[in-house]
Amino acid sequence: MYSPLCDLLNIQYPIMQGAFQWLATPDLAAAVSNAGGLGTISASLYKTKDELLDAIARTKALTDKTFCVNISMFPEVVEGEATWDFIHACCEAKVPVVELSGREPKEFVPVLHEAGIKVIHKSTAVRFAKKAAAAGVDVVSVVGFECGGAPGNDDVTSMVLIPAVVDEVDIPVIGGGGVCDGRGLAAMRALGAQGVVLGTRFMATQECGIHPNFKEKMLESNELSTIVVQRSIHFPHRNLKNETTLQVAELEKEENPTIEKIFPYVSGKRQKACYDSGDTEGGVFPCGEVVGRIHDIPTVQEVIARVMAEADAVLSALK
Repeated sequence: MYSPLCDLLNIQYPIMQGAFQWLATPDLAAAVSNAGGLGTISASLYKTKDELLDAIARTKALTDKTFCVNISMFPEVVEGEATWDFIHACCEAKVPVVELSGREPKEFVPVLHEAGIKVIHKSTAVRFAKKAAAAGVDVVSVVGFECGGAPGNDDVTSMVLIPAVVDEVDIPVIGGGGVCDGRGLAAMRALGAQGVVLGTRFMATQECGIHPNFKEKMLESNELSTIVVQRSIHFPHRNLKNETTLQVAELEKEENPTIEKIFPYVSGKRQKACYDSGDTEGGVFPCGEVVGRIHDIPTVQEVIARVMAEADAVLSALK
């Protein structure tokens, strides 16, 4: 299945790996890139420019293919954030692709383009995608309400959101939310996207560094096994249902839920500890609705080969 996105980003297949916190490591990114997709490492795993430079070097040692660095920002500048340090690290290391999210990218695009870097901006709404396109990014990645992690505040599903964005911007769109196989890729292409971003599907692979207990819990799940919490603090997240997310849901039913009450349950530090120990109930676990359609733990290479073969079969059958 040819896509102009492949030429633009110098990748073999129009499949991008999501930048899920704690799990978007050099090892997983390199596996995705080596299999022909666009692997992604998350800058949020690192505290300093030098730490990110080390991670980029490790990724380059594992693959000679194109990969991406995701830099997620808060909506407003906060004290101590390392966004510009990470931007400069990517420029210094000549990273092929950078994905930005969380804040308008206008001030960063010229610097990245000057370094020869392609820029993707992750959006959850048409209005954000239009701003990113106006800022000069090369691609927008758009995820619908089905996605794991942060789906935005509008609750618009991928079936509606992706073509709405495609109609409003004149740059390539990567679609995500609810995609785990070739049928999803074919559907996204039919909606106008030039490629797809896979998150939950790549979490359930042999190369993903999450504890095996979580992978087994994913296999036991169905399409009703996720829940959106944190709406009360205006930062909704879709997570796998477990003791912690259900506790958060109960807290949010109180008259005045506050971030001080909710944060201890959803903190990244608590999540990381659970990922390392294998405690599937003790923290939040971002996961998409599509988890109910995942039934095995293959290699990344097998996932990508399967997705492409299924997509080609779907298109042939439709003809």
